[in-house]
Amino acid sequence: MERLAVPAPAGPRVVRLVDRLLAAGTAVAVLAGTARLGGRLDVAGALPLALWLSLLLLARCRWPLAVLLLSVQAVVVFRTSGLTDVGWVWPVSAAYAALAADDRPGRPGLPWAAGVGLAELAFAATWEMTAGGLTPREVIGSLGAEALWLTVLLAAATAYRNRLRWRAERDERLLRAVRERDLEAGRRIAEARLEIARELHDVVGHTLTVVGIQLRVAAEALDDSPQEARAALTTAQQVRTEAVRDLRALVHVLRAPGETPEGPAAGAPEVAALVDRMRSAELDIRLETSGDLAAVAAPLSLAVHRIVQEALTNTVRHAGASRADVSVRCGHGRVEVSVTDDGRNPAKTSGAPGHGVRGMDERVRALGGDFSAGPRGGGDGWVVRAAIPVPGFRP
Repeated sequence: MERLAVPAPAGPRVVRLVDRLLAAGTAVAVLAGTARLGGRLDVAGALPLALWLSLLLLARCRWPLAVLLLSVQAVVVFRTSGLTDVGWVWPVSAAYAALAADDRPGRPGLPWAAGVGLAELAFAATWEMTAGGLTPREVIGSLGAEALWLTVLLAAATAYRNRLRWRAERDERLLRAVRERDLEAGRRIAEARLEIARELHDVVGHTLTVVGIQLRVAAEALDDSPQEARAALTTAQQVRTEAVRDLRALVHVLRAPGETPEGPAAGAPEVAALVDRMRSAELDIRLETSGDLAAVAAPLSLAVHRIVQEALTNTVRHAGASRADVSVRCGHGRVEVSVTDDGRNPAKTSGAPGHGVRGMDERVRALGGDFSAGPRGGGDGWVVRAAIPVPGFRP
């Protein structure tokens, strides 16, 4: 079965590699940025700051807020102590981005990152005016670029976080689609298995019953009426041929789905031939039909044929009846099927209904109809009734 490909989350090794790359990049960026802006590259200043900020990033996945706070504290300490003389926000860029992009439940990373950034800029502005002796205009000129950089950084981290959320939602939808498709496929397979089981039961059971009747007739008439025996054997051979064709059609569907198999000779118009095959000296079967049975849709027509077939098979096997009445009526937006016999009540001998009764009920219910099977009122006998709506009927 074809499945949708869902991206797997990054493994621990990938995360560790990213942490190391960020740490190395931060160390290089702090030193390069200090040199580019004309700051001092001291062994006691920029170098230990770069090393400390890079080492903190190795823990950014587990404690992103703590990493940012410690990084900002380090920058503040180094700047206020005179160990470095450039940079407030940009040396801590990776820590800000890691916290703002944190998308785990219960961790509002973006508000914390924005709050810490504003607090750092406010402290920097105050310190520059008091300790550095800069005017407000000079402070704005000095810190404006860093404030703009912080805004761009948080916006980029937010966009990345939203992209992660979108991917997570997309993956969840894909997984849900896979599960729903698997459930639907399982349901269809179960329905197909049930339909095949019903078809096999009906075809094999009916064939064995009719062949048994005709063989018994042939055995009884072999000496006194060879022609009658020959006719019974011919009927048995015809039933056997039709059963083989039905079984081949089922096997063809199983082996080559999508191709058009040879259709089985089973439908409402063939009910008369079915009754003729099952009629015998011990069982008189009378058929009454009304309406245009040839116009009935194929699934419904097959269901009518199988219901009559299974009901008469049960009559021959279990009821010991001498007469059966079959009625098939098409009209008023539905097809009504009734099979009544004067034999024994099957429930008295077999207890629970067998596969045949369940199969008839399942066929009718699947087509939206009503089905019942039970003792006939007023004495012995059994009656099977089904009423199935005709799709597209217009009065």
